[in-house]
Amino acid sequence: MGIEIERKFLVTSDAWRAAAHEVAPMAQGYLNDLAMVEGGAQKASVRVRIEGDDAYLNLKSRERGHTRQEFNYAVPVDEARALLALCVGGLIDKRRHYVRHEGHLWEVDEFLDENAGLVVAEIELQQADEAFALPEWAGKQVTDSLRYYNLALASYPYSQWTDDERAASDIAPAVKDPAVKR
Repeated sequence: MGIEIERKFLVTSDAWRAAAHEVAPMAQGYLNDLAMVEGGAQKASVRVRIEGDDAYLNLKSRERGHTRQEFNYAVPVDEARALLALCVGGLIDKRRHYVRHEGHLWEVDEFLDENAGLVVAEIELQQADEAFALPEWAGKQVTDSLRYYNLALASYPYSQWTDDERAASDIAPAVKDPAVKR
């Protein structure tokens, strides 16, 4: 069984770009939507992703927070394209940049199209309480905020958020996390 331990943060500046060492274009969609998963009708999100010349089918358990079950399977790209046509909601297009910071690999997702303007950084950890250094360009932690889940962005993209929704999400106080060192 796969377990994903991940923290997610809003990106507050372009300072990460100087340290990015690789970029991967991604197109992804979901075969179910947030209401189906959060409403309890389904226990996992089902994602299809094309990343360059590779494609994957991914299942993530519906638990909120930084620890969830995750299963990832390689699929032929032509089959992934066919599956993307079956997806619910919109497709997510983004560029994932890989940035090393103090011994950890960060994934900085720069969203495009309907989610343009949103930049989120994720760090995957080995343990839930693993300490890590927060880069200067990483702002508010949004790990527990459903609105920043890609599953949610497929149905309610960033471009449709009102100014009030953006302000409430972007400036709400962050929960103090003992694993985060600044």
